[in-house]
Amino acid sequence: MPVPMMTNAAVDIYYEYHHHDDALPVILLSHGYSATAKMWQAQIAGLQQVANIIVWDMRGHGRSASPDDQAQYSEALTVSDMRALLAICGVKKAIIGGLSLGGYMALAFHYVHPEMCQALMLFDTGPGYKSEAGREGWNRTAEARAVDLETRGLAALGTGAEVQIAEHKTATGLARAARGMLAQKDDRIIQSLPGIAVPTLVLVGDRDEPFLVPTDYIVAKVPGAHKVVIKDAGHASNIDQPAAFNAAVVSFVKSVG
Repeated sequence: MPVPMMTNAAVDIYYEYHHHDDALPVILLSHGYSATAKMWQAQIAGLQQVANIIVWDMRGHGRSASPDDQAQYSEALTVSDMRALLAICGVKKAIIGGLSLGGYMALAFHYVHPEMCQALMLFDTGPGYKSEAGREGWNRTAEARAVDLETRGLAALGTGAEVQIAEHKTATGLARAARGMLAQKDDRIIQSLPGIAVPTLVLVGDRDEPFLVPTDYIVAKVPGAHKVVIKDAGHASNIDQPAAFNAAVVSFVKSVG
């Protein structure tokens, strides 16, 4: 069976478009850092009655290409990949969702293309940092992850549920992704929150302690944002408690119309 690929900025990107009904909205789901589209398996099955679903592997991840050029990894290029995915699937407007890094990229996509966002779904994610000191600390962590991957290879991957089911071609692509996509350069995204005018779901696992405060912050800043806390779930709330996660998303999608 042919592997579905699109090419954007000379980089091959793996994607899946699970199309069920033209009358249904489209959800674009982006995975977390060092995860892949595989993390959304329970959502592909559980949301098919309310939406058509696009999942994909970010550059440097999974079945997508891992360019040798560090300049081929950035927030801007990730947003460009997301726009190209919608275009190749013939979608002009979608519900943009993601977990962790994927959620941050959903916010980045809205910042650049608000007219293409029907709604936002932000899972176990944060909006970045206002302070330079906060960003510097985050970026030091991203660089440490890159160095660890370059040193130990794929053995350096974390233990999160979404990471454990991922399959990657190379650790060097993930290292470059850490430097170019996980690292943050400014406060544009966090400063953009009050200007978000589309329905927004903010969801977090109750055991995902590092993201409890950031998700509270998003809800406080985004007008009308709706927060859901998933019980007995960690960072990969969609994998830890798929039934509760899917129920929250179905309810939200139906409210968007």
